[in-house]
Amino acid sequence: MIRLAGVSRQFGALTAVNNLSFEVGRGEVFGLLGPDGAGKTTTLRMLCGLLDPTTGQLSIDGLNVAAHLDQVKDRIGYMAQRFGLYVDLTVEENMKFYSDLFGLDRATRDPLMEKLLAMTRMAEFRSRPAGKLSGGMKQKLALMCTLLHKPAVLMLDEPTNGVDPLSRRDFWKILNSLVEDGLTVLVTTAYLDEAERCGRLGLMYAGRLIRTGTPDELRAAVRPLCYKVETPARREAHAWLQGKPGVIGAEPAGASLHLYSGAATPDLNELAVSLSLATGAPASIAAVEPTLEDAFIALIRMEESRG
Repeated sequence: MIRLAGVSRQFGALTAVNNLSFEVGRGEVFGLLGPDGAGKTTTLRMLCGLLDPTTGQLSIDGLNVAAHLDQVKDRIGYMAQRFGLYVDLTVEENMKFYSDLFGLDRATRDPLMEKLLAMTRMAEFRSRPAGKLSGGMKQKLALMCTLLHKPAVLMLDEPTNGVDPLSRRDFWKILNSLVEDGLTVLVTTAYLDEAERCGRLGLMYAGRLIRTGTPDELRAAVRPLCYKVETPARREAHAWLQGKPGVIGAEPAGASLHLYSGAATPDLNELAVSLSLATGAPASIAAVEPTLEDAFIALIRMEESRG
């Protein structure tokens, strides 16, 4: 349903997206994960036809985005990061306005509106101005307006950024029910718990796609690289470990530290002894089962170490 082949986008001397290639299958939830400035939003905007790629090709449902933009627009729904609806209009008025923009007749619009309002539990707020909704309800309204023309592909740019955890959970329940009906979803997110809900993930860094896979596959990729450091002198240990041979990163993880090794695994016993001598406190280092956060950090640190 979604295909990118060798896609790059430059803004003057800045390369925002660099030779990006991946595919998303029908009915799949694919997440783009990466730090700020990784190129995630630029990628979505190119897929929607809002930006032209500098090089490469993008297609939606087999249609080249550049050559068949009008047909592509009929097949996609796009939610930007910022709430873009009319705050002075009520929930129902916003939905009717967007229905008119999509050219829906009343016979099509009314039952679909009722279905969406029921699915999102927003029916009781249909007369409330959009400007007086909570953050989570605003996102539900934006989603409903995006779904009115029944897109085959839904693209969401950090849809729950700044939304409380319960509203985020509700939002994802709605998405999962839509995916069960065959919708394809491409979502960017900064929340690792949301990334866990995706069927597959693409990890972006500095405009490049550095790894794709399921959450389990990404964790497995860094399993030999992740270690847990136990020491009462955590702050001193954190500072001492930075830049040591074989260490590409060390980050706080609860009451301990998680250490990430490079291609050459350090001698753990020797490193623990040296760390104890340097900090004056006992230290132990052992392998640990990585979380998705560990995979995210370790893969980015590996990319940084390659320059």
